[in-house]
Amino acid sequence: MRPRIASALVVAATIALALTGCGIPADPDGSLDRITGGVLRAGASTSGDLVIVDGDEVSGVLPEVIEDFAATRDARVEWTVDSEEDLVDDLASGRLDVAVGGMTAQTPWAERVSVTRAYPELPGSNGADVVILLPMGENGLQAAIERFLDEEAH
Repeated sequence: MRPRIASALVVAATIALALTGCGIPADPDGSLDRITGGVLRAGASTSGDLVIVDGDEVSGVLPEVIEDFAATRDARVEWTVDSEEDLVDDLASGRLDVAVGGMTAQTPWAERVSVTRAYPELPGSNGADVVILLPMGENGLQAAIERFLDEEAH
């Protein structure tokens, strides 16, 4: 009888361990939970029709995507306009949740921040592999944005 109990415990432990890896990707800093019903801190760098900055107004295809995504999380967006380098610094230090501009899948910033899949079908991208930048490791937020883009971009 004891070997059966031991085998059952091993099987149960194996299943439990396997299941802990399933589900929603984790956000070590809790970004997705924090923005839900709160504030999405977004950075913008001017880039043609993708991101247009006029004074304090941020518009264009990518800001619209970010605003629409935030609305699905019942969040409001606070925009920071800056250079790509400064936006990357803000992402890496946790001051921003996302950054948009003319960044593509070939971005040199991929070693410092996380990069979404490319979306060349976005209007204004002219077929370029447009991406959104996020803090490294915030996988739940990135997965949510990519699911949203997958639905919106097709």
